[in-house]
Amino acid sequence: MSVSLSRRELIATAVSTVGLGALATQAAEPRVEPDFKVRNGRIKQSVMGWCFNPMPAPELAKHCAAMGLVAIEGVGAEHYPAARQAGLKISLVGSHGFAKGPFNRENFEFCISKLKAGIDLAVQYECSSVITFTGMREKGISDEQGAKNCVECWKQVIDYAEEKKINLCLEHLNTRDSSHPMKGHPGYFGDDVDLCVDLIKKVGSPRMKLLFDIYHVQIMHGDVIRRLRQLKDVIGHYHTAGNPGRGEIDDTQEINYPPIMRAILETGYTGFVAQEFIPTWPDKIEALRHAAKVCDV
Repeated sequence: MSVSLSRRELIATAVSTVGLGALATQAAEPRVEPDFKVRNGRIKQSVMGWCFNPMPAPELAKHCAAMGLVAIEGVGAEHYPAARQAGLKISLVGSHGFAKGPFNRENFEFCISKLKAGIDLAVQYECSSVITFTGMREKGISDEQGAKNCVECWKQVIDYAEEKKINLCLEHLNTRDSSHPMKGHPGYFGDDVDLCVDLIKKVGSPRMKLLFDIYHVQIMHGDVIRRLRQLKDVIGHYHTAGNPGRGEIDDTQEINYPPIMRAILETGYTGFVAQEFIPTWPDKIEALRHAAKVCDV
């Protein structure tokens, strides 16, 4: 069987083929230069290691160093030496976790032990901050009592933090997103950033700080730039992520990061900003490289 095509059909076929080829080329183009490296460095960028599981922490650390990130957090302490060897600092040390916190007095011994151990680890690895949380609301404990419990517990640790020159950073979390165990935390007591600041002030120490997670603040409150300016004196650490979905900080989501980064710099902040988005792109390192470029203002 032979098929004969008219001149018009041949041209249409050729144009269609070229168009498909162009689309394929466009789809294959990287969204950020493969060799991009942080140029300005005014924002001290870190990465939250758990977001990139199951990638081994030492491998992630090497990628971070290659693209100009300066620190890592959210990895096990057993990986700290490898991260340091790769040239990264440890930007934040873990402690008791967000579920079992000082909201309940029965958790005091556990929380105090974990916080002091975290402080010791921070000193060992020259890290300035240890994370803390309020914990979850529990039946039979009023919010008023839970708040008093939190303050009382942290006051039992803060002298040690002051002695060792380490900050305790209280993280505010959102309670609205129930779609994923790390995208939101229904039942968490410290879901109001103003409440968290009030608790911090009641502890009454310059070593008690706020971990301002831009993603969580956007979900619960919005008005991110005005808030970070108002709270600049108590902010000790920042986290990023896109919203909705806690994905990449790209043009598919509602948070515009470059002006937020510039506002952070305008407040005089000199600490770390950790990338804590959950990658959805096929190439997770490309996603991280893109985020690094977006925040390198």
